[in-house]
Amino acid sequence: MPRYYGVFLDLHGRKCVVIGGDAHEALRKVRYLLECGADVTVIAPHEQTCDEVQALATRGEVLYIPRIYRTGDLEDAWLVIVADTSDFAINETIRDDAEASNVLLNVMDVTHMCNFIAPALIHREDVTVAVSTAGTSPALARRLRERMSDPEYCQCLQWADIGPMLADVRREVRSQSLPLKPDDWAESITDEILATFQDGDHIAARQMLIDALNSRAIVNDG
Repeated sequence: MPRYYGVFLDLHGRKCVVIGGDAHEALRKVRYLLECGADVTVIAPHEQTCDEVQALATRGEVLYIPRIYRTGDLEDAWLVIVADTSDFAINETIRDDAEASNVLLNVMDVTHMCNFIAPALIHREDVTVAVSTAGTSPALARRLRERMSDPEYCQCLQWADIGPMLADVRREVRSQSLPLKPDDWAESITDEILATFQDGDHIAARQMLIDALNSRAIVNDG
């Protein structure tokens, strides 16, 4: 099996198409694409489309085309997700059309028809963690996601809590043009800062980080 190059896509303002009437999976994909700022088109017969997707269309949040896929539906599309894999002939047509138009394609759970695969995702604050098994075991990826999301089992994601504070400090430090290296950041984010933040003293945690970065900047500048 090939390895896949992990990447996060900027979908803001890009046309993304969800095809198929698998109510749960299609809705889940549509919601996430909308969260990412995509312009979403849903193509599926009316009788196979859940009420939530139809409500999104009524509110103008998605474009809904109530029929099966036709060649030409991928015009101007940037990414397409096939949520219903029951019709192999239609999915082959979608794959051929996507390849001809250089469109990113994911046919859910049919790895050999995809030119990208979707990992299991864990969201917390500003942090997103992706788990992939290169398409060999989606169930394992989901299990790992569940375990990593459980704070009683995995403590690593507690660092995500300080993500917004780090982003704020990063903007401030950049405005000062301090001579900092990536390693300076990594070594300045200490367990003590995390503990202080989690104890509720966000101002002190922020100042501790700024002081640590300023100290490193002085060393680098010297």
